[in-house]
Amino acid sequence: MKATIAMLVAAAFLIGGCNTIAGAGKDIEAGGEKVQETAKDVKQKM
Repeated sequence: MKATIAMLVAAAFLIGGCNTIAGAGKDIEAGGEKVQETAKDVKQKM
């Protein structure tokens, strides 16, 4: 019984961690896209 509860708790943390990492990846990607857009704007103005 205790082992089952421990496994469920561990699984919940692992699943939560994956969501956090995926969210961070999306945030980093969005930041990179903004940098690319800004670079394109500056290049067009030159």
